[in-house]
Amino acid sequence: VQLQASGGGLVQAGGSLRLSCAASERTFRNNIMGWFRQAPGKERERVASINWHGGSKDYADFAKGRFAISRDNTMNTVFLQMNSLKPEDTAVYYCAADLPTLISAEPKYWGQGTQVTVSS
Repeated sequence: VQLQASGGGLVQAGGSLRLSCAASERTFRNNIMGWFRQAPGKERERVASINWHGGSKDYADFAKGRFAISRDNTMNTVFLQMNSLKPEDTAVYYCAADLPTLISAEPKYWGQGTQVTVSS
């Protein structure tokens, strides 16, 4: 199992970041992929998820209109484009693989997190 997330960093409010998650083919192929986040003192929450073909996506309410999940099946990579970032988006963002459904919060595989910090 390999899920390698990258792209986090420090950005000012209103800015953008693009997260990437490279997966092993076994972990990636035919699976629903997702992004989750966990802010200090809070529970981990799902941000967005996408099915294998990319035709079905689901977003948490806070992500709708600002974040976009996508995937490149030739590269076994899933992306999260985050725009109009707010300080409350500050969290560790995790890539996840093999969600049972698009709205599931229990993926089979977790990657390591990447820190996103949004300054005001």
